[in-house]
Amino acid sequence: MSKAIWFGAGSGRRLLVLVILALAVFAGALLIGTSGLSVRDALHALVGAGDEGARTVLLDVRLPRLLAAFGVGGLLAVAGVLLQALFRNPLADPYVLGVSGGAAVGALLAMIASAAIAVVQAGALVGAFAAVCAVYLLARGGGTARLLLTGVVLASACGAFISVLISLADSSRVRSMVFWLAGDLSWAPNPTFSLLAAIAAVIIAVALARPLNVLAAGELRARSVGLEVDLWRPLVFVACAAITSVAVISAGTVGFVGLITPHAVRLLFRTSDHRIVAPAAAVLGGTLLAAADLVARTIASPRQLPVGAIMALVGTPLFIALLRQRTRAER
Repeated sequence: MSKAIWFGAGSGRRLLVLVILALAVFAGALLIGTSGLSVRDALHALVGAGDEGARTVLLDVRLPRLLAAFGVGGLLAVAGVLLQALFRNPLADPYVLGVSGGAAVGALLAMIASAAIAVVQAGALVGAFAAVCAVYLLARGGGTARLLLTGVVLASACGAFISVLISLADSSRVRSMVFWLAGDLSWAPNPTFSLLAAIAAVIIAVALARPLNVLAAGELRARSVGLEVDLWRPLVFVACAAITSVAVISAGTVGFVGLITPHAVRLLFRTSDHRIVAPAAAVLGGTLLAAADLVARTIASPRQLPVGAIMALVGTPLFIALLRQRTRAER
């Protein structure tokens, strides 16, 4: 049992704060935009009193994008929680395995061929799982350290191949390719899928909390309590790859969400119990990405910025602040 009772009074209050923050960001992102629609008109449209144009903006444009942000953010956050438990490394994030690099290669190849969005997403999915298979086969039998190093090397190779593809692409397609690489929620035609996938990922992470807690304590400790490390390691690895793949095909490559949210949740809740960390990280990850998307849509209006770029600009100082806070807490 963790030091903190699972969702006891203290944890429950902190989770409630996160939920309230998420609801506030949800309302702000839904009501604020660049379409010239005032907050008052948006509220009227929500209760059915506005005109058809206002309802279209809210329900067909902003709401799907907002649901996609919470879904993708939740997926990346849960993947980060699982990877940091698997590698026992606080710097591990969903893209350390080369999943995003493989997905980007597959998607860009489809874009160069002028494929439809569905084919681009299928290419991203195939590329992601090809990268996962390559990492697993190359690192088989070498433990988590070899797995991590192999993923880093493969990610670097994919980055080089991506640069070659962009250089060879037609100039008319380069902008959409770069935008996808930087993260773009408009690529999520079915946001409900990513949201449901995030909920399923949280349920799975909570159900696997005990083996995750043991894995995070170290391989020697895990084997001493009878955990089948050689079974659980590839299972967690494949689960992380699948979760990250869904996020990548929905919004391109968005960084920092899976890196900073587990740190923030552990500091906020003062526990590493995955029954608490996983759902709280999912809520915080969705909130962060939704807030970043709101900034991306409005800060340079009428131009739209890539949400991944905004997330990186916000995530870098936030991660430094979290590291400083963690250092002070450990003294």
